[in-house]
Amino acid sequence: MALLTLCRTPSLATPPDETFQRRGRLQKRESFALVKGAVHLLEDEENAHRDEDVSSTEESEKAPDAQSRQLHAMVEQLRPEDTMKLAVQLESVSSVRVRYLIVVSTLGNKEESLLLGMDFPNSESDHCTIGLVMPIWSDTQVYLDGDGGFSITSAEETKIFKPVSMQTMWSVLQVLHGCCERALKAVVIPGNGLEWAQHYHQHIESDRFCLNEWEAMTDLESVRRDSEERVSEDSVSKEKLIKKHMTDIMSTEDLDNLTCRMVYDALQERIGFDMKPFKKYIDNEILVTIAQMDKPSKIFDYLYLGSEWNAANLEELHKNNVGYILNVTREIDNFFPDSFTYMNVRLYDEETTDLLPHWTDTYKFINTARKSGQAVLVHCKMGISRSGSTVIAYAMKQQRWPLDVALAYVKERRSIIKPNEAFMKQLQTYDGILKASQQRHSALWRRRSVRKEEGGEEDENEDDDEGLEDGDEESLSDHKDSDTEDDSEETCEVFGEPTSQGDASTEPEHSAPQEINPAVTGDNPEASISEMEDVNKELVIHSFYNVAVTQGLIP
Repeated sequence: MALLTLCRTPSLATPPDETFQRRGRLQKRESFALVKGAVHLLEDEENAHRDEDVSSTEESEKAPDAQSRQLHAMVEQLRPEDTMKLAVQLESVSSVRVRYLIVVSTLGNKEESLLLGMDFPNSESDHCTIGLVMPIWSDTQVYLDGDGGFSITSAEETKIFKPVSMQTMWSVLQVLHGCCERALKAVVIPGNGLEWAQHYHQHIESDRFCLNEWEAMTDLESVRRDSEERVSEDSVSKEKLIKKHMTDIMSTEDLDNLTCRMVYDALQERIGFDMKPFKKYIDNEILVTIAQMDKPSKIFDYLYLGSEWNAANLEELHKNNVGYILNVTREIDNFFPDSFTYMNVRLYDEETTDLLPHWTDTYKFINTARKSGQAVLVHCKMGISRSGSTVIAYAMKQQRWPLDVALAYVKERRSIIKPNEAFMKQLQTYDGILKASQQRHSALWRRRSVRKEEGGEEDENEDDDEGLEDGDEESLSDHKDSDTEDDSEETCEVFGEPTSQGDASTEPEHSAPQEINPAVTGDNPEASISEMEDVNKELVIHSFYNVAVTQGLIP
């Protein structure tokens, strides 16, 4: 065991803890016990006997250099008012990367705790990034999983962790149970605590490979094959040769009349070596090949829509210049995490699933692929509902198409798409939100803002240009210009004060706007009806916009 003491600067915004007053307002000393695979914070009563005049960093029993650097790096990621209670090293699928799970509490409210996942590129690195933020709410539960690890379920989210040793696992379990008990007593629930966790959510900077590992789930229906199953280079080369010839055979033969025996015989004749050791492999690959013969649908030059099988077809992905994969499933694994940049939307194809809040992030992800010069594959299980809805939503926003146009366009290129009923309703809502966003700078909207200012009210749209998505600003400029020329006359007529020529001079200088009368008047009833329909549409759009802003769906 080694001892390491760090000197930190507490937050000036937070009143100093009583235990720190005798050490000075600008000094916060924390001592950690370093054991193999874990770092423990020594509570104040445990090191109260220590000399007060220690240096900013001191070591007892020479701490391992690597572990000491890792501790410093993790502490630097914390806010000054937060404290790392425990750090446990976890197993990693990479033989190079190093992962830690740390338990963090805050000086402002010691009843609250959260878990952070820290990623080091290698064991010698003195820099780490945050890859996971998991608040500990009052409903958080900790379970042993029976395989040398434990799982944590919090707010319907479950994560599985495997410490590098049994000794460190028991240490972290003890600390976690204490955190859960304090959260339960303090009734720490979303909306009533842990607001400070947002700071760490905004600083998740680990690369996609690390994020995929933090997001890994054990209950997936389809998982990537373990590369360790390959027993020799000879087997690998033979399987590649079999797959190459099998694809050629199945693409040239009538599948309605093709049997497994015919495939075996054709392979035996073409390749020449014994097929018996590869019978199981051939059986599996026949099914995979049949599924993969259903090609992904090219929606745009940079966007493909497909199924699980398309996501598992490495040769096809490379052929289509795919560098990004958007996995819109809860049940399908990322097949090639080392080869592609993944984004996961972990949801089932159910009527209760809410896809709409994810479309802002999926839009950004697809556009990142577009700007990189590579293509993106969007897939779910069959490429019908979840991924189809996501691609339709992207087309609506990117091309500024209404729902019916985007739906028809995508369906023309992939006829099997069929968003479920709930997703269709969400697409309709999204259609209204996008129209509201596009209309924020219309003549009607500007007229409404001017009237507010004349009435002494604050202009709600003063900062509407801030925070627009990529591509919005460009089209917004065009939208402003066209609105100024085309809609100004109509808007003035609709919102002008309804006064007659005879008594115009008797109207008060700042009379309140009169209520719009829906009755048809004037010499051209059809024109009046058209004007009223336009006004009603604008009011509906304005209502959509207010709802969207309230729910945080658009800036």
